[in-house]
Amino acid sequence: MASVATAGETEENQERQHQKSGHKSLLQSDALYQYILETSVYPREPETMKELREITAKHPWNIMTTSADEGQFLGMILKLINAKKTMEIGVFTGYSLLATALALPDDGKILAMDINCENYDLGLPVIKKAGVAHKIDFREGPALPVLDQLVEDPKNHGSFDFVFVDADKDNYVNYHKRLIDLVKIGGLIGYDNTLWNGSVAVSADTPMRKYVRYYRDFVLELNKTLADDPRIEICQIPVGDGITLCRRIK
Repeated sequence: MASVATAGETEENQERQHQKSGHKSLLQSDALYQYILETSVYPREPETMKELREITAKHPWNIMTTSADEGQFLGMILKLINAKKTMEIGVFTGYSLLATALALPDDGKILAMDINCENYDLGLPVIKKAGVAHKIDFREGPALPVLDQLVEDPKNHGSFDFVFVDADKDNYVNYHKRLIDLVKIGGLIGYDNTLWNGSVAVSADTPMRKYVRYYRDFVLELNKTLADDPRIEICQIPVGDGITLCRRIK
């Protein structure tokens, strides 16, 4: 006779399943997240973004991509602040980059940086198909030397409307030290993965995947740095894996 799972065991199984399949959402219910996607996100997703999302889903590192609901959120924010000049650190195949490019006016510009152009090349044909490739200045290589070069020229100070960071978590604080000078007063910086699979709210001895554990302390350091920075207003939002919006005020 088959054993009947207790309520506690059922909840534990659901949590394990959520941890396995729901990395890009911190919602406790995968069904609720799927409802959001199918009701509010996928029906409004541009065809080219859907195409790029499906291409990226076949990539062995697909966990690195921006979620569809976060892409929608970024597009809305960019339009609300009338962004024209932006920056993206960490591109991967370009899903969030495409969302940004579609949201900017035709003469908008994005400085995009990633250490690997091979992944970007996967998405580039779709970006060209969308008619927005002319807005993107892609640089292959580490972002810090580029940022240092930008900071050296006073003309670049306060020149960016929006910056999105989804790259090496161990350099997030280093990025922030430079970006705060480059974004304009009233401009926004968005840091992705600031809730880091929920690991920021559990004790250090909690079982977690190796890469989650490795970067956890860096994310915690960033969150504390942003919370203590008087030059910005912040809002930490549980979209995707957590995104913290920083509005420069001085």
